[in-house]
Amino acid sequence: MRELVVLGTSSQVPTRTRNHNGYFLRWDGEGLLLDPGEGTQRQMIHAGVASSRVTRICLTHVHGDHCFGLPGVLSRMAVDGVDHPVQLHYPASGEEVVRALVAVAGSGVDLRLHPHGAAGEIADGLDVVPLDHRVETYGYRLREPDGRTLLPERLAAAGLSGPVVGELQRQGRVGRVRLEDVSVPRPGQRFAFVMDTAPCIGAEELADRADLLVTECTFADEDAALATDYRHLTAGQAGSIAGDGGARLLVLTHFSSRYPDVAALAAQARARAGGAEVVAAADLDHFPLPRRRPVPSGAWMPVAGMPAAVTGPRGTPDSRQAGTPEPGGRPALRGGEEGPRPEA
Repeated sequence: MRELVVLGTSSQVPTRTRNHNGYFLRWDGEGLLLDPGEGTQRQMIHAGVASSRVTRICLTHVHGDHCFGLPGVLSRMAVDGVDHPVQLHYPASGEEVVRALVAVAGSGVDLRLHPHGAAGEIADGLDVVPLDHRVETYGYRLREPDGRTLLPERLAAAGLSGPVVGELQRQGRVGRVRLEDVSVPRPGQRFAFVMDTAPCIGAEELADRADLLVTECTFADEDAALATDYRHLTAGQAGSIAGDGGARLLVLTHFSSRYPDVAALAAQARARAGGAEVVAAADLDHFPLPRRRPVPSGAWMPVAGMPAAVTGPRGTPDSRQAGTPEPGGRPALRGGEEGPRPEA
């Protein structure tokens, strides 16, 4: 299952209806907890997210509304007897704050610290990209490698079945039949997480071809001067980032408490989001990752020696059709070594 669970959607100040930030991403066998603000432990209970499901914690930066829930979550994991290693990623400049928060939680969790200080891959398929805020801040992107979806009718036309199909996938060719002759491209899915930032190249890079893009939306367009002062996004800027990057689903969050109704912010983002679907998140919302992107039309070239009826277009394949994903078709996310505030 691949799904985003929204635990909180407020920025610096929580409200009666919006908790501080907090997001949980189910990604196959992994569980990524992103920016756990104050109250995240309780929100996880309301959302049905067990502490044992958390395998990795990712902090964009160390402003309180993005990390003050960390001690409570770690303490709950210890009480629940979570025995698997938990990877904790954060900007290197926040080392002192993070270690203080971890110390408050006490022992009992096999927590492994991974500070980062530059763009790059920090685990299999998981990247960080610098953003532009008042303190060192990074966005996160989770990438599934592209693969191929096997087409049963092409396999049948080529006379392939049984163990030989696995051999074809491993080697890329069996006799005169190539893997690309009996399959179509399967675009890997992408999740991107853009928190506190002014418009910047890093935000644009993260949004590029994202299937599900989460962005902060602290201010309405009419408060652009405040957004500039505090290095945040307006709703329209968030929409532009999604539209320019070709994102498919834009989830807006991190709203200032000055907006009791965020429908107008969603409309401002939608006006500039191009083809992206735009949703203003509410606490405890669940967002499944969109179905895979359509296969490029060029993938439907007839294969020599096979009937056109077999090799012609038959619609848009999906990962849930018959066929086996390419080995390594999802990030394993292996672990590593142990290891203030205005409108935050």
